Amino acid sequence: MRSENEVNRAVEQYADLIQRICFYHLKNRADTEDVFQNVFMKYMLYDGVFRDQEHEKAWLVRVSVNACKDLMKSFFRRRVVSLETVYDMPAEVSDTHREVLEAVLSLPDKYKDVIYLHYYEGYSAVEIGQIVGKKENTIYSLLSRGRGLLKDKLGGDGIGE
Repeated sequence: MRSENEVNRAVEQYADLIQRICFYHLKNRADTEDVFQNVFMKYMLYDGVFRDQEHEKAWLVRVSVNACKDLMKSFFRRRVVSLETVYDMPAEVSDTHREVLEAVLSLPDKYKDVIYLHYYEGYSAVEIGQIVGKKENTIYSLLSRGRGLLKDKLGGDGIGE
């Protein structure tokens, strides 16, 4: 772990550069500030030795770019919805939809997650498998069993595919 003096020196020396890089990639002040803090936290915790200041600068630039890319491809970033879109959505949920949603949310987590991601968020089994760290065929099995549980809870034919 680096000393407080080392971290303060690096922040003073490279703050403008790191902020410009982050803002260029993210185009958002709040995300830029988050990544900026994470970059210097990584710097503080990094135990490696830099050959010179150019090596240190290159390391900070690379960590900044990678952190921006990670944020851009994060699950939250891909699925965020603007407030304008939320305001345009209907506030009322029909009793049928509410009953189905409550039934889905009452399922055990392993079924609830895959059912929700598939039917409400529109993810494929392959994508869900990547998100939850399970094989595609496991996701198909969980979807099938989850639909069976919903059929039992709701009565009738269950929900369609």
